[in-house]
Amino acid sequence: MKFLTYVGQNKLLLMKLHQFGTMVLLFLALITLTGCGRSSNTSGAGGPPGAGGPPGAAMPPTDVSVVTVTPNVVTITTELPGRINAVRVAEVRARATGILLKRRFEEGADVTADQVLFEIDPAPLQASYDSAKASLAKAEATHEQAQAKAKRNEGLAKVNGVSQQAYEDARASALQSEADVLTAKAALETAALNLGYTKVTAPISGRIGKALITEGALASASEATKMAVIRQLDPIYVDFTQSSAELLKLRRSLELEKLQDVSQKEVKIKLVLEDGTTYAQTGQLVFQDVSVDENTGSVLLRAKFPNPEKLLLPGMYVRTRFEVVQPHAITVLQRAVSRAASGQASVWVVNAQNVVEQRAIQTGSISGDKWIVSSGLNAGDRIIVEGLQKVRAGASVKVVPFQAGNTNTPLKSSTATANP
Repeated sequence: MKFLTYVGQNKLLLMKLHQFGTMVLLFLALITLTGCGRSSNTSGAGGPPGAGGPPGAAMPPTDVSVVTVTPNVVTITTELPGRINAVRVAEVRARATGILLKRRFEEGADVTADQVLFEIDPAPLQASYDSAKASLAKAEATHEQAQAKAKRNEGLAKVNGVSQQAYEDARASALQSEADVLTAKAALETAALNLGYTKVTAPISGRIGKALITEGALASASEATKMAVIRQLDPIYVDFTQSSAELLKLRRSLELEKLQDVSQKEVKIKLVLEDGTTYAQTGQLVFQDVSVDENTGSVLLRAKFPNPEKLLLPGMYVRTRFEVVQPHAITVLQRAVSRAASGQASVWVVNAQNVVEQRAIQTGSISGDKWIVSSGLNAGDRIIVEGLQKVRAGASVKVVPFQAGNTNTPLKSSTATANP
């Protein structure tokens, strides 16, 4: 019995010793794992360069692809909406009163200046002309009689055959009759003009629209009855607007061109029609308004285009496309430009010591896949194009020339590639 009690007590002691040993082993294992973690942190890539390693084992400079800024000739294309307008527009209106007898043109056809378009009944005006002609003949006869009497009294007055008063009265009558002749001639000319207005002619050459009055209708000179409209279609104008800010850029570009003996009127303009096709003829800029529209902040511009086939018609909507050449433009690839939340554009530049710095720039128009830079960059600056995600301000980098067709990571040098 004592033996069994002894064995039971020893068995309980052994179990307690076994549990204690297990806890010790777990504690030792935890210490071992913690030591391994610290060792890996001090020797891994996340720690400071060279920590836990041999002296001189700092991280090598990051490879980046750069493009060197070089000024070149850039053509800036601007496209603006516009409307077609006729060079000349003439409204044909009645200048004589009467019944319209005949229309002598084909609607929608081309007419020439002084071509007869309408005929108004000339009978009343013909009678007025004949009356004015008769009045002139009467005035001329009276004038001859008065002149003869004045001449006769002049001779008699010298020998006291008539009184001086009688001579002066005869002379005054002669002068008055001469004035009556002039008045009659003016009335005859007026009657002739009114009679001529019964044949309504074209004031300009161009294409005439539909007739606005038909045969049998009354044309009134006092109301200036509108009869038709003629528009000159060759050449033709295109009016378009541009914001005052963009216009300033255009004028600066034109000033640069003038240094190359290129005038404003030599800026060639193309038209894109409503169906998307490009008009075959090239136009030129001929006019710029002298004020800015207060409501829209834009300026009216006008271009002139040849229109021999009459394809362009007044009122048509078109888009004007013109090119301005900048001979010394600085450009940068769009992929190299980043923008802050405020919209400020910037690029990463590698200086002469191969150290990265961020530089703010001002961008203007787009030329292909590049921004045209107005300020912030100079010729010879090296712009990072690839490897942007790896750089930071003040970091040293290894420069590799950018290859236009490469869309992968920057190319490694032969030495860097050989390192394991």
